[in-house]
Amino acid sequence: MRKIITCLIVLSLFVPSSSMFAQEAAEVNNLIESSKSAILMEADTGEIMFKENESKKLPPASMTKVMTMLLIMEALNNGTISLDEKVRISEHAASMGGTQIYLEPFEEMTVKDLLKGIAVASANDASVAMAEKIAVTEEAFVEKMNQKAKDLGLKDTNFKNSTGLPEKDHYSTAHDMAVMAKALLEYEKITDYTSIYEDYLRKGTEDEFWLVNTNKLVKFYQGVDGLKTGYTSEAKFCLTATAKRNDMRVIAVVMGADTAKDRNRDISNLLDYAFGHYDLKRLYSKGDSVYEWEPLRSNQKISATPKSNISLLLKKGESIQDYKTEIIKGSINKWPVKKGDEVGKIRVLKGEQKVGEYPLVVAQEVKDANIWTLWKRALRSIHQGK
Repeated sequence: MRKIITCLIVLSLFVPSSSMFAQEAAEVNNLIESSKSAILMEADTGEIMFKENESKKLPPASMTKVMTMLLIMEALNNGTISLDEKVRISEHAASMGGTQIYLEPFEEMTVKDLLKGIAVASANDASVAMAEKIAVTEEAFVEKMNQKAKDLGLKDTNFKNSTGLPEKDHYSTAHDMAVMAKALLEYEKITDYTSIYEDYLRKGTEDEFWLVNTNKLVKFYQGVDGLKTGYTSEAKFCLTATAKRNDMRVIAVVMGADTAKDRNRDISNLLDYAFGHYDLKRLYSKGDSVYEWEPLRSNQKISATPKSNISLLLKKGESIQDYKTEIIKGSINKWPVKKGDEVGKIRVLKGEQKVGEYPLVVAQEVKDANIWTLWKRALRSIHQGK
């Protein structure tokens, strides 16, 4: 039987419902002056603070590389590639037009430097080189991109390449780009690359290459540390941007702006609105130990932790209300368990209304208890039973 522990959390601000956020977002005027579509999302909660034509299918140009980087970060996380590993550049990758770092056929470059080339300079040749490293061919990598889009529940996105170079039936939406960005930002190390304003590749050689970030807001807007610009004559100027101040991280996407200046103004307006009108209340952070137990067959205590940050998006100046969380424990007798297994939930409520529900997972690798530990526990159990 599952156990429920209820604890009251008194917040100093009131949390509006999703429908209220949507209503308020619809009433905001003049945030977008040039772009064809836009969306503003808080990264922890996924709450939408503003949207305009957010489901309109448009060419994403190099914002495509948000998905490319997501698959790279996944491969790094699961160990199929490493940052120091060298990648041999194919003739196909070296032949890419548009923005590039001028890779040569059969040149070798580390995964770290190729990722830097993608994140900072939006390099098409580096994108294809990494696609081939992960999936052997770019075509196979594109299949992975589209499968990942489906896994994220995206219905208005279709990729034909890993770069965003113009191609028929290659499209996405502001909404879908924001969801991809949210997934990418779960790998916190990505901003180590996307926040770089300038750097060098092949430093100290005659082929030294200067990288300058295509996202100028990284330098000129407080808190911006990513993610990806885009431009083609068809797509016009696009940007999936993210900024963090205190605990609140915001994702803003605009597509189809007339100029780079227009694009940056629209993004800045969205970010100004987010930080000027909202606050974030962090209830639990990813990795916090919410409760512990020691299964009979394990040699250690096991911690249940949130799979992701658990937060509430708050409208500034709202009245005080009481909220509570319920910690719902799974069976402590379940065996075996492994890192990442869901072992409970945290439910957030306002009164009796559920605001959100979030999984709790096993935080660490779990090993079987050795025979000596099992023997001592058996003796202790017998002794306690007397």
